[in-house]
Amino acid sequence: MKGLRLSRSRIGGSALVFFSLVGGVVAPAAFCSPAFAQQRGPVQRVVQGKVTDHQNAPIKGAVVYLKDGRTLSVKSFIANDQGEYRFGQLAQNTDYSLWAEHDSKKSPVKSISSFDNKNQFYIDLKVDTGK
Repeated sequence: MKGLRLSRSRIGGSALVFFSLVGGVVAPAAFCSPAFAQQRGPVQRVVQGKVTDHQNAPIKGAVVYLKDGRTLSVKSFIANDQGEYRFGQLAQNTDYSLWAEHDSKKSPVKSISSFDNKNQFYIDLKVDTGK
């Protein structure tokens, strides 16, 4: 059996449903086609995390920077009371650099690679405030 194809129509409007046999599982053909993937659009990635000091205490008001490796543009986010930050709508095909600054001190730079296929990144940043 190469595939399974079913159709269904209704009076007062028509609906045509196709099914394909994929790996032994019957699935709507629309979900198996490259055209369906293009209709959904590109998947957006998100990076979020926490900024802490050398004692792992959250740093309220730390500035987190996200640098786009393709355009070299830099976005910033001010960490909330719990030291948390979040950047959304990151492109799949772009490398990013991420770091935090507070009181003239800087965290080590972290990278997000375009080759990493994850859509959700949790990256904590540590700023050595020396206090």
